[in-house]
Amino acid sequence: MSKNSPEKADPSSEAKKTISLPISRVRLIMKSSPDVSSINQDALFLTTKATELFVQHLALSSFNNGCGKETNSLSYSDLAKTAEESETFHFLTDILPKKILARDYLKSLEQMQEEDADF
Repeated sequence: MSKNSPEKADPSSEAKKTISLPISRVRLIMKSSPDVSSINQDALFLTTKATELFVQHLALSSFNNGCGKETNSLSYSDLAKTAEESETFHFLTDILPKKILARDYLKSLEQMQEEDADF
């Protein structure tokens, strides 16, 4: 009965092949919000795809703006620099802060405490 006839693939399974992030993980993150009671499969897929595209855009921007071109790599400092310098990604500065040495942080903390003591 199957005389070389191609079987029709399920459209949802074809769509799932176009994303590389795990849908189950995105569903878990979405369900962690107290405002979410149920998640439509289409909304889940679109959120997953949008997240993937956002991460790709962030990585590409960071690679192009950072020192990754010379070494053909992408580092945390490239991501932090892009988040700090680009207005598009500025909302990520709390999530991707620039790394500082502990001694530099302690010095800045002491300066802040001295300034507070002056008032």
